[in-house]
Amino acid sequence: MSAKILSGRPIAEAIKNEVASEVEQLKSDFGVTPGLAVVRVGEDPASAVYVGNKVRTSEQLGLLSEHHHFTDSISHAELLKVVQGLNQRADIDGILVQLPLPSQIVEQEIIESVDPAKDVDGFHPINVGRLTLGIPGLLPCTPAGVVEMLKRSGIAIAGKRAVIVGRSNIVGKPLSLLLLREDATVTICHSRTQDLPSVTRKADILVAAIGRPGYITAEHIGEGAIVIDVGINSVSDPEIVTKCFEGEELEKRISAVETRGSTLIGDVNPRDAAKIAGYVTPVPGGIGLLTVAMLMKNTLQAAKARRGIVRQEAQTI
Repeated sequence: MSAKILSGRPIAEAIKNEVASEVEQLKSDFGVTPGLAVVRVGEDPASAVYVGNKVRTSEQLGLLSEHHHFTDSISHAELLKVVQGLNQRADIDGILVQLPLPSQIVEQEIIESVDPAKDVDGFHPINVGRLTLGIPGLLPCTPAGVVEMLKRSGIAIAGKRAVIVGRSNIVGKPLSLLLLREDATVTICHSRTQDLPSVTRKADILVAAIGRPGYITAEHIGEGAIVIDVGINSVSDPEIVTKCFEGEELEKRISAVETRGSTLIGDVNPRDAAKIAGYVTPVPGGIGLLTVAMLMKNTLQAAKARRGIVRQEAQTI
């Protein structure tokens, strides 16, 4: 068998089109333009790409977009003051502080300093608590994107056995709660899980979110499983690339390493998954695109909720 590709592009475009339409209506009916402020510290190339994509997308959809970029010498107190200033601005509905931050910054304190009503990343403890209890709030973008991918692809979640490899606060834990909300039976695996393949092979829905290129191989995947690859790893080692691809795709990836210095590989070995899984998300072109789309949706939701235009719904996806 050959796995069907669950491309993120058409789903992300559909979500962004919906957001653009609602933004236009919000402007027309209420004179409101949702505003997103992205804060970036330092010169990390990956962060620069991510932030650039977010700012560009928000502008394309008609949102007010601001990019606040600071050198990595900024102090914790100075960054805290920036966030507090954005909290007080009526024209800013969403605040996103791009992680990671330099060592002199206490990340958790910065996350907690963001107004929960403007926390479009869904990382604030109040929004995490709301997610846990099923109370209306802003959802973490990547986990919400995974569920959106499944739903819009016509894949039933209720009653399915879902296994998540990775227990991060950004993906693994919140995704487990969202899948529980959709009536899946959820297992979270991590570095201390014994005999990982014996657990993951039982999954109807297998999600990899550990940040290790090609770690999930044939032994981890059950026949016909739905494999969601959340990992985005920049790989420059030709040996790893060779283990993950074959044929024309291998040639293309090796060429990318030779010309650009690296290629993107997820946490799943795509060569193995293609031969065993029923469905698989690609990297790039999969969940990453949905993360940005859900950020736009969160900003729109925050703009409406802050003004009492519409009440936030507990089930936003």
